[in-house]
Amino acid sequence: MGNTVSEPQAGSAAAKAKRYTGLGLIIALIAQLLDQGVKLWVENNMKLGESFEVIPGFFDIHYILNPGAAFSMGENFTVVFTILQATVAVVVTYLLFRRVKIRSWAIVLGCLLGGVLGNLGDRLFREPAFGFGHVVDMFSVTNFAIFNVADSFIVCSMIVVAYMLIRGINLDGTIGDKSKDGESAGDGDDPQKPAA
Repeated sequence: MGNTVSEPQAGSAAAKAKRYTGLGLIIALIAQLLDQGVKLWVENNMKLGESFEVIPGFFDIHYILNPGAAFSMGENFTVVFTILQATVAVVVTYLLFRRVKIRSWAIVLGCLLGGVLGNLGDRLFREPAFGFGHVVDMFSVTNFAIFNVADSFIVCSMIVVAYMLIRGINLDGTIGDKSKDGESAGDGDDPQKPAA
């Protein structure tokens, strides 16, 4: 009797999880396309090193190639950033497919994945070599790093991730520390088991 009730519920939950996975991947694709589109526009319409003011004294469009991280740190470790970004992309993709069961996490992880893939594409396919490519940056704010669309997605999504973790919002939509609330799963389910 219990199974006849739980099976439709399980099917509904699985369908929702798939929809959220799809949502996250669509957002990631949009973020990546937006990032690469802006980079292509800059490359085709500006010379390397060229700059023009958008908001005088505050915001410029400034075309540079960055082999390092933010503020051009780690310029001699480009391949390390490539490996780190590839690792993050794999982990986030896994979470989207296997763990995320609510819309908010699908959206924020989709944004993070899109940003990471945007810059990873530069590392892999731009000069000077595969895995050592320089990232195209263009947004220059006074007394701040020069960054791109992908960086914006990464930073904003990580701020939201930190907020959601502080609030205790888990990937499956439950609230709080599961390790301390093992009985909240109900029906004898182990809350520590990954979602199927």
